[in-house]
Amino acid sequence: MIRNLTFSVFFFSGIIFISLIFLPSLFLSQKIVLLGGKIMGHWTGFCLKVFLSTKINIKGLENIIKNEKFFIASSHQSMFETFYLQIIFNSPVFILKKELLKIPIFGWYLKKIGSISISRNKVTKDNLSFFDDISKIMTKTKRPLIIFPQGTRVLPDERPQFKKGVSRIYDELKISCQPIAINSGYVWPKNGLKKSGKIITISILKPLKAGLPKEEFIKILENTIYTELNKLG
Repeated sequence: MIRNLTFSVFFFSGIIFISLIFLPSLFLSQKIVLLGGKIMGHWTGFCLKVFLSTKINIKGLENIIKNEKFFIASSHQSMFETFYLQIIFNSPVFILKKELLKIPIFGWYLKKIGSISISRNKVTKDNLSFFDDISKIMTKTKRPLIIFPQGTRVLPDERPQFKKGVSRIYDELKISCQPIAINSGYVWPKNGLKKSGKIITISILKPLKAGLPKEEFIKILENTIYTELNKLG
């Protein structure tokens, strides 16, 4: 209990402090704001290691796609991957629920770094142009797109069917996909107390090249990520 409280106090205080320090950057270059995101990623790792004695293990760095546009499809069990993947990859472009953009300061940052918002479970005019917006952004940027195909944070043992949006993105963009499996929920679950003395493994899996039928792609992607999560335990 004390470890959980200490972690939460230091982690969230640090995130707020970094946000305030970088507040003036909202009026400067996007690159400066993205640097703030990477610092938050390092702070996340630091707090986990110091206050929860967590070891962070990264597998498959050799599988990272280089010299071409790609998007990341990652499992999603905690807040950890939202922050930490910014260190491993080149400040990914996030797809997130529209409500997050309304949060003071935090929402301003999300807009500044070019995050793509969507109204979940609603058919709106904005959602109908969603894939066009993604295509336009990915044409202009060198940063990879990141999507969590489970749709939301899930418990470590949950295996929900992937949302069809990931196959639509694959089909529309016609670029390779970088699958990632992360077992962060065993340390930082979406509900309940955090666990100390455990290992978070980030497994960067072999890319899925562009050109597959989208129905086949989503089946392979889901099987690839869940097979790896089953191995990680």
